[in-house]
Amino acid sequence: MSIDLLGRYYAAFNRSDAAAMLDLLTDDVVHEPSQGAVREGKQVFAEFLDHMNRCYKEEVINPVFLVTPDGGHGAAEFMLAGRYLETDGDLPPARGQDYRLRVGTFFQFRDGLIARVSNHYNLADWLAQVR
Repeated sequence: MSIDLLGRYYAAFNRSDAAAMLDLLTDDVVHEPSQGAVREGKQVFAEFLDHMNRCYKEEVINPVFLVTPDGGHGAAEFMLAGRYLETDGDLPPARGQDYRLRVGTFFQFRDGLIARVSNHYNLADWLAQVR
């Protein structure tokens, strides 16, 4: 079930379908980004997705999913192909730059939903690609 859940989560991600992604999360989901403050709650995660969909167009390529035997935790590793669409805060100016990053994400599951999303990638690599 959890591997199927991750497959549906990233399929929705690739469609930029925030509503479908949010349907797979607990109301009290915890989002731990690679950089920045931890976000708690589905509404805050929805605001994050809206921001990301405005600033970036990204696609997960060839994800590999792992799930613990008890189904409580999981992980995904994938290549992320993206285009930087709109300048994001104090990051370098967006000019439609393309980038590729290896990403690792850790998950916690509860009641058939995703309760924690913890993303990890190399920010220095991304900055070098978009500068």
